[in-house]
Amino acid sequence: MQIAIVDDEPLARARLRSLVHELVPDVVALEASTGLEALELLEKTAVDVVLLDIQMPGMDGLEVARHLAQLPVAPAVIFTTAFDVHALAAFDAQAIDYLLKPVRLERLQAALGRAAQWTAARASQSLASNTRSHLSALVAGTLRLVPLADVHYFEADGGYVRVCHRGGELLVEDSLRSLEEEFGERFLRIHRHTLVAVALITELVRDRLGNYEVRLRDVATSLPVSRRLVSEVKRRLR
Repeated sequence: MQIAIVDDEPLARARLRSLVHELVPDVVALEASTGLEALELLEKTAVDVVLLDIQMPGMDGLEVARHLAQLPVAPAVIFTTAFDVHALAAFDAQAIDYLLKPVRLERLQAALGRAAQWTAARASQSLASNTRSHLSALVAGTLRLVPLADVHYFEADGGYVRVCHRGGELLVEDSLRSLEEEFGERFLRIHRHTLVAVALITELVRDRLGNYEVRLRDVATSLPVSRRLVSEVKRRLR
């Protein structure tokens, strides 16, 4: 089990770290002191459980939880707080449990057990469908999500991939190859730099020089098709 501890108070983090290690001696607990730091960390590193304080300066725990719930693989959130007035809002934010400070060992143990059951149930459900429904990236400190259904095409752009979608563009760190492997049933490679949504292709055309390009619904620009991929594109479009 991978655990992250998010709290702006160093002593509170230290106490939770001690309790976690008492229950799970070999766990590596990640830590963050602000909501923004937590999002940046957890967008790059997947964890199973987040022990999340509610009252923090800047972005509070409730807002952090709402962002975390939108990650492709959302962690189980257990709120830790000195106040019980946030309980209803906490469960509205899809929290697994709600622990009052000072957190007691037996309550943390029960909460982690509940989180483990939730994680196992999610894993079993994902066996039938292990592809993401959204793509995500941090933009100026804010988690941006794009539904896969809104994506027109992917285009390699330096060390990133540009996601061209209904609402604009987004740069993600996924490689074009990994996106093709994950979404190959819905997207077609037409060029070494480009994957397009098969359902959006309206026609494959050839210019006077013999070069091919595809036109997509709701996309003004035609996209070039490499010569070596023309036959595969034709096959998929039949």
